[in-house]
Amino acid sequence: MISSPTTRAAGLGLGLAAAFAPAAPAPRYDLIIRHGLIVDGTGAPRFTGDIAITGGRIARIGNLARATATAEIDATGLMVTPGFINTHSHASPAALPTAENMLTQGVTTELLNADGGGPIDLNVQLEPIEKNGLALNVGASIGFNAVWQSVMGLSNRRATDDDIATMRALIVKGLESGAYGVSAGLDYKPAYFATTDEVVKVLEPAGRWRTFFPNHDRTIPELGYSSRAGMEETRAIGERAGLVPEFTHMKVQGHEQGTAAQVVAMMDSASAAGRWIATDVYPYLAGQTALSALIIPGWAQDGGTEAMRARFRDSTLRAKIIKEADDAIKARFNGPQSIMVTGTRRLSDIMTETGSPTAGAAVVKVLETESPWAILGFGIEPDLVRLMQYHSASIACDCGANVGGRGHPRYFGTFPRVLGRYVREQHIMSWEDAIRKMSGLPAAMMGLTDRGLLAPGMAADIAVFDTATVIDHATFEKPDAWSEGIKDVIVNGHVALMDGKATGDKGGLVLRRTGASPSHPMDLASARKLTASGTLTGSDAKPTRVTIALGQPAGGRRATGVLKVGSVTAATLGTLQTADRWATITGRATVQGADRAFTLIVDGADPLAEGTLVTVTMAVDGLPAIQGQLKGSVAMLPRARPPRAR
Repeated sequence: MISSPTTRAAGLGLGLAAAFAPAAPAPRYDLIIRHGLIVDGTGAPRFTGDIAITGGRIARIGNLARATATAEIDATGLMVTPGFINTHSHASPAALPTAENMLTQGVTTELLNADGGGPIDLNVQLEPIEKNGLALNVGASIGFNAVWQSVMGLSNRRATDDDIATMRALIVKGLESGAYGVSAGLDYKPAYFATTDEVVKVLEPAGRWRTFFPNHDRTIPELGYSSRAGMEETRAIGERAGLVPEFTHMKVQGHEQGTAAQVVAMMDSASAAGRWIATDVYPYLAGQTALSALIIPGWAQDGGTEAMRARFRDSTLRAKIIKEADDAIKARFNGPQSIMVTGTRRLSDIMTETGSPTAGAAVVKVLETESPWAILGFGIEPDLVRLMQYHSASIACDCGANVGGRGHPRYFGTFPRVLGRYVREQHIMSWEDAIRKMSGLPAAMMGLTDRGLLAPGMAADIAVFDTATVIDHATFEKPDAWSEGIKDVIVNGHVALMDGKATGDKGGLVLRRTGASPSHPMDLASARKLTASGTLTGSDAKPTRVTIALGQPAGGRRATGVLKVGSVTAATLGTLQTADRWATITGRATVQGADRAFTLIVDGADPLAEGTLVTVTMAVDGLPAIQGQLKGSVAMLPRARPPRAR
């Protein structure tokens, strides 16, 4: 609930009465969230405290009993966490100005263009979205599928050297436009036709950007419809191209059910050897896609829908297609009774209605005249639980901001379902670890430096919810039922959700990645250090003195030490994050007589920097960034190290 410091009736939008109220001392902060049970996104234990917000960023965390603010939220008995980050979004642009189905799940940031989709010109996509206003933040990936189809079309053919060069240039253009990684859906046609070597060649220029490769793994007949073989391909592509491989909406399907432990062992082994693998998981045992996409064999879809239907009319080809469709259904899914066409008709019932002798024959019958979507049951509960417990498995919904239902309960229930069902009821992981997997971990995967954690200087993206009641209500029969328990959501300091209802405030931003924002493992349990001293020379050749000596003990919540870049001296420090030749920290500093948030990045491998010197960027709210190359000494600990197996 939001209130003024003395009454619970107002605080935002005080109205006409406030104009005639007696003058009061100017508040120190814009908003204070009081008495909440704070889980900061690092995985560290919860604690009770207050959070003050000014200018869209976190100003202070602790006991703020003597502080004042324009508005307050009483979070007594509620959990206060970073806003959740959905790294696998299929948001509708028209829904982003309201995004109520995502706000009621606690989501404050979405990453668009999942599964390799989206426009190849990100500016064309993002500029109208920004102009129309956003209820939450959005970033975008550059989609491999979109790039491949724009050059190669719908047919199965091999890429020439010129084709590869064109696609490589489009990938780089997307990254230069601020893309967070290169997404792919190699299970979907026509990207399905690309060979592993071709995918690697296209992605190689992205390696220097130190970003990630979330891929919908292809589960193909040539490899026995093995989802584990598909994961191995994603891992190999990422490693060969120099990207972090991510198994997106990860699942162990069909005939491989029950083998999640082996998959986790493979990921743990790779991470222990320094080859980090990330994943995202949603808490359901069925997916949603076009009926044809994963059932009709790739060769039959070569050339698009009409070419596919022409093959249906050839009796010999039709029989072959049906046989391979039957094989796919048996190997990948839980039978025709688990496949719901447009969410309303079971494929087993369609078999009866149409007199189709097999599930594959029924699918072909439907696709002769329709192009529907379907719900596809694929897995078992013990596998799902084991995958969610993996240390580098973030929670993502494979959904997005949407007006109305989309046929799958994940659009309304994913994050509350994890919190209510799997944390509170089944205790498969702690509240702290679940929140980390919804905030700090996906931020690290994306390379976000100022979101995902609750710390001074971080963007004020915050969720407030009731641990006793948070739960999903959406089902496959009623997929658009609202979740409950998420009380308040703050986006860049704006109250987007109040008492479970969207306010209409458009505080969201379009986020664009820079070269100095690498994807990295999240392991904040170790002691960290950052020291740097010397002279920073920027583009204007004006020397700036840098003195940094920061440390954060294992288990510590905040860094301590000295941080000074030119005239900016840190007064309050946030959480120090380090990776290979890279470190970042947020905090507050008094600059030009005002308390301002800052974000510092020290990077020894910035792909946009010239030469081999370390780049230092000090971004201070309301002021031009201080940026340049450091002539001096730098030391960072620890170097990039994947998390330990849990």
